[in-house]
Amino acid sequence: MQSGVKKVVLAYSGGLDTSVILKWLQTAYGAEVVTFTADLGQGEELGPARKKAELLGIKPENIFIEDLREEFVRDYVFPMFRANALYEGTYLLGTSIARPLIAKKQIEIAEKMGANAVCHGATGKGNDQVRFELTYYALKPDIKIIAPWREWDLTSRTKLIEFAESHQIPIAKDKRGEAPFSVDANLLHSSSEGKVLEDPAIEPDSMVYMRTLAPEDAPDKPTYVEIGFEKGDAVSIDGEMLSPATILAKLNELGRANGIGRLDLVENRFVGMKSRGVYETPGGTILIAAHRAIESITLDRGAAHLKDELMPRYAELIYNGFWFSPEREMLQALIDKSQEFVAGTVRLKLYKGNVIVVGRTSPYSLYSQDLVTFEDDKGAYDQKDAQGFIKLNALRLRTLAMRKRKGGA
Repeated sequence: MQSGVKKVVLAYSGGLDTSVILKWLQTAYGAEVVTFTADLGQGEELGPARKKAELLGIKPENIFIEDLREEFVRDYVFPMFRANALYEGTYLLGTSIARPLIAKKQIEIAEKMGANAVCHGATGKGNDQVRFELTYYALKPDIKIIAPWREWDLTSRTKLIEFAESHQIPIAKDKRGEAPFSVDANLLHSSSEGKVLEDPAIEPDSMVYMRTLAPEDAPDKPTYVEIGFEKGDAVSIDGEMLSPATILAKLNELGRANGIGRLDLVENRFVGMKSRGVYETPGGTILIAAHRAIESITLDRGAAHLKDELMPRYAELIYNGFWFSPEREMLQALIDKSQEFVAGTVRLKLYKGNVIVVGRTSPYSLYSQDLVTFEDDKGAYDQKDAQGFIKLNALRLRTLAMRKRKGGA
């Protein structure tokens, strides 16, 4: 164990694990604990977290609960969506993008409260430990980090409950049994992993899905929605200007009702193993389809293709925890530059799990009906020019073909 820990800022949910961690920090380290609970739109009441912390002896001035929903969407989710970021082609990075914000707030509180250590509840097998700790070190390189799951001997739920009982930590009745799977949630998504989901050959039970209707149970009538964009960010729904968090919340409602955003995937964790997870990202699934649609008429081909080439690298940086790295910031500057004229409106049809783009318009559109029409284009495009264009592009192919012919003779 690290020595010299006098005061530590704990990322605290109020659940069994972090309540046990809180008491363990007090007993194993003899440290003064400051708790930080973030409201990222996970849908849980946060008042009980304050009461639980007070019950465990935390002074009121050492309890921090912050509503970060707007900051989360504005400064983390939206910049990521400007890049159309998908990890391994499918995952919308809902858990990954939340960790740097939580960790940043922990460091800010540590500096404010004079704490010399921070603590998280991530396990030693997952990605979150990396995401938290890379952020800690990026923002405060001399910070001391405590990761209980890599230190203590409470290696089972039974041991956690025994520790809780021996230290008078309240345990809700529904928390005493073994949870069938673990859940992480915020305004962007929910993810479910472990236990009954570990076999990737078995279809998830319907109880796993908490944020969406099954597509087959969604309405038989499609829902239409219009999303307005400015500089690559969604700013309105059906003509009504809304804040970033409000937009995402409303899109979540629309996605939920229409069975949109379910994903069952096996991903490659940064720590080396493969992991099966079930994700629900209803609003994000709608948003990324709309964003790509508005880019399709406002981005130049070269810019669009360059963005698509860089996107996997950008997504991997976020997945691996490098949000505060110079390379992510450099890529972000390029991405943001590309979004200067990504503005306008996209109309979508939502139907039984599908997001279908049915219209897009922009004052900065590069789409020219005069150029693409099969009718008389009034001289805007001389089709005869295509012959020389094709011959020039075929020159190297013709040269290669002639060499092959000679070699075969």
